[in-house]
Amino acid sequence: MLNLSGKVALVTGSTRGIGRATAERLAQAGATVIITGRSEDRAVEVAKEIKEKTGSETFAVSMDIGVKESVEEAFKRISERFGSVDILVNNAGMTRDTLFLRMKLEDWEEVIRVNLTGTFLVTQQAIKGMIKKRWGRVINMSSVVAFMGNVGQANYSSAKAGLIGFTKTLAKELASRNITVNAIAPGFIETDMTDVLPDDIKESYLKQIPAGRFGKPEDVANVVLFLASDLSSYITGEVIHVNGGLF
Repeated sequence: MLNLSGKVALVTGSTRGIGRATAERLAQAGATVIITGRSEDRAVEVAKEIKEKTGSETFAVSMDIGVKESVEEAFKRISERFGSVDILVNNAGMTRDTLFLRMKLEDWEEVIRVNLTGTFLVTQQAIKGMIKKRWGRVINMSSVVAFMGNVGQANYSSAKAGLIGFTKTLAKELASRNITVNAIAPGFIETDMTDVLPDDIKESYLKQIPAGRFGKPEDVANVVLFLASDLSSYITGEVIHVNGGLF
C-alpha cells in the first residue's frame, strides 16, 4: 500500500460515487481526507464512515464549487484546521443533458460554471499552500466524452475538454515548484449518475467496451492514488484514460 501519511487531501464532490471511493482510497493510504459536498450533513456522515473504516483523520465541509464565496469560506475553515492542502482532487461535477438545439443557455452556463469554473476556483485556492511547501498534487477529473463527444452532452463534453487544456497549462506553470498536475478521463463508470440511464442505453455502451464490463469507482480511485503518490513524481500534464478500451 502506498503511504500518504502526513498529507492532507481534498476531494471535491466526495459524498458519493468516484469522489467517495477516491476519498476512501486516499484515507486507506494514510492521508487526512477532507470530504466536501453541497450538503454539510451528508459530508459529515461520509467523513465519519470513512474514518471508522480506515482509521485516518477526516474533515467535512460544505462547498458549492461553482460559487466563489462558498469556495473561499470552505478554504478558510480548511486553513484554520490544517493550514493547507497537499493533494487536490477536482472531482465534483454535474450534467444537464439535452440535444444541442434544445439546450438552454442556462443549461450550458451552469455546466460550464460548475465543471470548469468551479475547478478554477478551487485550484486557485489550493495551490497557494502547495507553492509555499514546494510540493503538491492536483488531479482533475475529465471524461472520455472530452475526446469522443456524446450526443446530448455538448455542455458537459466542452467543460471536460476544457479541463484538459487547464491541466496541461497549469502543469507547465507549477512544475518548477514540485507540483504535478494531471487529469483522469473515466469512461462508463457505475455511479448514481449512470444508474438512471435506461437499460437499452447501458447495453449499447457495454457493447462498445472491449473489457466487457463497466468500470467501478475504485478503478478510478486507484489511479488517483498513484498520481497522488511519489511514484508519479515525474509525470505531469498527462491524461490517464480509465475506460476498459472504449477509447
